[in-house]
Formats: sequence, structure tokens, C-alpha cells
Amino acid sequence: MALINSHILTSIIFLPLLGALILTVMPSRWKVEIRIISLVISILLIIATGVLFWIIDPSGEFDFIERVAWIPALGINYYLGVDGISLLMMLLVSFLLFISILVSWREIDKRVKGFHILLLVLATGMLGVFSSLDVFLFYVFWEFVLIPMYFIIGIWGGKDRFHAATKFIIYTVLGSLLMLVAMIYAAAQTGSFDLMSWYAHKFTASEQLWLFAAIAISFAIKIPLVPLCSWLPDSYSEAPTAGSILLAGILAKMGSYGLFRIAMPSFPLAVAKFSSFIIILALIGIIAGSLIAMVQDNLKRLIAYSSIPHMGFIVLGLFVVDTDAAGGAMLQMANHGITTAALFALIAMIYSRKKTMVIDEMGGGARSMPILAAVFILISLSAIGLPGLNNFAGEFLILLGAFQTQTVFAAIALIGVVLIAVYMLWVIQRIFFGKQKGGEAERVRDLGFREYMILIPCIALVVVIGLRPQFILSRLQKPAKVFVELTKRVEMIIPASEYENNR
Repeated sequence: MALINSHILTSIIFLPLLGALILTVMPSRWKVEIRIISLVISILLIIATGVLFWIIDPSGEFDFIERVAWIPALGINYYLGVDGISLLMMLLVSFLLFISILVSWREIDKRVKGFHILLLVLATGMLGVFSSLDVFLFYVFWEFVLIPMYFIIGIWGGKDRFHAATKFIIYTVLGSLLMLVAMIYAAAQTGSFDLMSWYAHKFTASEQLWLFAAIAISFAIKIPLVPLCSWLPDSYSEAPTAGSILLAGILAKMGSYGLFRIAMPSFPLAVAKFSSFIIILALIGIIAGSLIAMVQDNLKRLIAYSSIPHMGFIVLGLFVVDTDAAGGAMLQMANHGITTAALFALIAMIYSRKKTMVIDEMGGGARSMPILAAVFILISLSAIGLPGLNNFAGEFLILLGAFQTQTVFAAIALIGVVLIAVYMLWVIQRIFFGKQKGGEAERVRDLGFREYMILIPCIALVVVIGLRPQFILSRLQKPAKVFVELTKRVEMIIPASEYENNR
């Protein structure tokens, strides 16, 4: 037990990989057993990360530290640690893995063993990203995620899966190469890949600008931020449902988390210079993403595009550099993950009944499947940001912080709130209250037991977080405050005269 306690993060990170190794020796014909083992591992992860999140010290300091020399000559360590934000993301990974396995129970019937092995390998990479305090280790886990997701899209995706998978890997690998070059240079200046040493090092003004640009581009691709988002609609819509859930729910958050944890606190002068430009890109994403989503006739593609405005709000919350907004952005990362996972799961349930993704061919759903319709409406209202549901708390804090520091930008972002409401309400009307297609809706069944198992936890989180967000926010406030202090320390790192000359 003492050994487990001293290596709890390692145990959590590599539990899915251990599960994947177990699956490799099982016969492929044991499909049910493979699914059950994968599901049990996801439940164990939820319990472990949930307990740590419950007991974490909300002081803002990193906890459960593990540090072992890995490549001492290069200043590389196996260095893990978490705060409330890291654990919230790890808990989200565990929960969405659980949802992904349940969603795939019937959807994935071929190469079941390989699919679940890749899901578990992917989970290890994602958990590692959110707990790494060594930048090289962070990069290793970051790259580790790309390969299983490429195969999940390319093997189990839709008819254009190869094109979507290729586009995904090209964008992300090119961005990762930029990040690697920048990380090597920064480590050469600091003598270490230790993230804390990056925070403390006095990078010159020009170094900060170039290093931030190279690293932030990689994170912006993953988010994705306009104009680096052309890979998103194909990858999200062609991936199997589990892939869509993890792409939107976790991989996008890896980008915003990277900005929060590495790029912005390490290079504060660059944030001061680029913040307005990046906020403008986020606002373009909020408005343009909403308008593009509004004209989609494919339901899954519409929800895919809807991630662009929601992630735009998260980027806005980070770059206004305000404690309330930063805490709201971190909360919103979890909220969007939950809501998007539920929406993609609901889309899969609708498709299994209607056999189409075309919105205008889905009319009359409220009459034949009233419970599914009610759940879809509830989750859609959450996406809109209805008070009392989870997304409201995050968006409110982001806008509150933005109005305090960037009033004009915050006012523009409000237009996006309206547009999100327009296209989500329009989708509800067309799918559930529009004209039925040849009476087909009359023969469609409502939710089954497995589908209740998927949706009830999502509904519970949507409502509980919406009514009581303070439990989570209490664990985010101090890390958000530390983030703001690090990101605003421009004149503590370089002379005021040099700062003014480089503005």
C-alpha cells in the first residue's frame, strides 16, 4: 500500500496500458469479456482520480509528486505532479473513457480487441499529458496520443476515414515538430526540461516571442483555433463515436491545457504582446464557427463545428489573464467535455434508429422517442449555457473576467452566445418537432438499458455542476491565481525598459 501511495500517479497513468497488455493475450472472439475488462478499468480510473480530486489540497501547490532521474545528462526527469486542474482533466479522461466504451458496445463489432487496446493505450497518453511536470515527458505523452487516435479514425471511421485520419496526423505532427524544436532550445537555455525551471528562467524578449509562437501553434492546432481548424470537421465527423468523444472532449483540451500549463506562464512577455491577436482569433472562431454550424445539414458535422465556438470561449478565458476567467476556462474545459460527449452519444443513438445523419430526414422524433428527445433538449440547453446547468458557470466566469479587462472583446463574445442558442434550438426543432419522414418515426424505439447507463451519469453531472459548481471551483481558484501571477510577471523577468521597447 505504501508503494502504491508513493506512486499513485504512475499507477493511474499506466493502469490502462496494463489493461491493454492483458487484452493482447485474450482471444479475439472473447468480445464481451474484452469490453467488460475495458469497462472495469475505466471504472477503476474514475474511482482513483475521483478520490484524488476529493482529497487534493486546494492550495494551488502540486501534490502526489513523483520524480526520478530519467536522462540526467540532458536534464530530463520522470517528473509527475498534479493540482486541482490536472486532476479535473484526469477525472474527465476517466469518465469519457467509460462513456466511450459503453457507446462502442454495439457500434464496434469488428476488430473489437484492437479497438479497445487502442482506447486504453490512448487513455494512458492522455492521463500522462495532464500529470507531467517535465516538459520532455509531457511531449512524449503528447506524441503517444497521436498514433492510437490515427488508427481509431482510420480503421473504424466513416467512408472518408483515411482522408480524415491523414489530415489529422499531418496537422498534429507538423505542430508537434515546431513544439519539439522550441522545447529543445528552451531546455538548452535553462539546462533542464523541468517546468518549474522554465517558470523561473529569465528568457530574453526575443526568445520569449519565438518560443511562445512555436509552442502555441502546436497547442492551437489541437484546440483547434482559427485558422488552424480545417482538420476538425473531417476528423470529428468521420471518427467512430468514441473517437469523436475523445477528440472533442479530451484532445482539444490538451491544447488549452498546454497553453495554461506551459506556454503562457513560461513566456509572459509573449502573452502580453500576442494576447489581443489571439483573442481576436478566438472571437472569429466563436462567431464564424457558430455561423458555419448553423448551415450544416449533417447532425454530427454540426456538433463537430460547434466545438470551435466553445473552445473559443476557453481561449478567451485564458488570454484575458484574469483569475475568474482562468478558473472559468478550466471549468469550461470539463463542462464542454461532458456536454459534447453526451451530444455525440445521442447522435449515435439517433443514427441507430433513423439510419441517417441528415437533419431534415429526422423530423418527428419527440413523438416516437420522447425520453431521448427530452435528454437531447436538456444537453442542448446545457451547451447553450442555460442558468442552472453546467456550462453556464464556466461561461459566466469567462465573460465576467473578460468584461473586467477586455470589455469590447467580451461584448463581441456575447454575440456568440446568441448564435450558439440559435443553431442548437433550430436543431431541436428540426429533429424532434419537424415533419416526420413517411411515418417512419412511429416505429422508432426509445432508449434502452445501455443507453440509460451512458446518459444518466452525463445528466447528473450537467445538473450537479450547474447547481453546485463551487465544489470544483474551490479546487481551481488557487491554481488559476498562480497562473495569472506567473503570466503577468513580465517586468519581474526582464527590465521594464526592455519590456517597453518590445511592446
